[in-house]
Amino acid sequence: MRSKKMLSIPLRWSKTTPLKWTLTLILMAGCGTDPTAQSSKSDRSIDEQPKIRLESSKEENVKIQEGKKGKENKSSIVQVENKTENNASPTTEKNREQKILIDAPFIKQKPELPRGCEVTSLAMLLNHAGVSVDKMTLANKVAKVPFEENGVRGNLNDGFVGNMRTMGKPGIGVYHGPIKNLAEAYVPGKVVDFTGKDFSEVIAHLDQKRPVWVIVTSTYDVVPEGEWQTWKTSSGPLKITYNMHSVLVTGYDKDSVYVNDPLHSKNRKLRKKPFIAGWEQLGGQAITITK
Repeated sequence: MRSKKMLSIPLRWSKTTPLKWTLTLILMAGCGTDPTAQSSKSDRSIDEQPKIRLESSKEENVKIQEGKKGKENKSSIVQVENKTENNASPTTEKNREQKILIDAPFIKQKPELPRGCEVTSLAMLLNHAGVSVDKMTLANKVAKVPFEENGVRGNLNDGFVGNMRTMGKPGIGVYHGPIKNLAEAYVPGKVVDFTGKDFSEVIAHLDQKRPVWVIVTSTYDVVPEGEWQTWKTSSGPLKITYNMHSVLVTGYDKDSVYVNDPLHSKNRKLRKKPFIAGWEQLGGQAITITK
């Protein structure tokens, strides 16, 4: 088996002023929480929030580590391959000023999949690429792991954790790895997983009329440290937040991004800067499909 070079993503938290939130965050909801409200924080407070830095590593698992005054938290968030078949063209400052909006199919996750934002967003991506597949088929086929078994929690890098069909049972979601594998079954050799890259890569693919599947915070902004937990999983420690959501990014302009939000609407307009901050906080998970 060919070895894979992985990246390490340390997370260093800075001292910030208290955050003000305009919505109530619901515990144990995963992407089933409707992120309809947006934060009213200023741009200055956004700039002061925790940032994710990419560093080369020889470790097999990508780790997002919390660094505070020299202390390290060895809790991984996402596993990222240091390999990307990125066919996107370079994005110039000129085309950053323009507006790009892709007409991708829109699918709602509810009522059938209250926690199924990841497979629903993937269904939109695949249908845009010409693959006729519905969210329920993907929900049945995506890899799954128990929420908890023998005292340890499931790992989102291994499969969907818990129950995606009802909020009455525990569940949270799934990360990019199992979603990429599922997409590959439908369009082998055409899936581009550029998790861990800069958001300019998302812009570059949008410029090529390729919508992008992402994992982002459900507030579309930075989630405070108090909303994170470290789980003991069968694959090792995992730092998680229930305030996560998956959407299909369909466009951008100077100050905004546009997404097909399976809990909300088609081409929903969101503020770009806090959206990117929330996306980076969850490891910059991103997948698209080439033609």
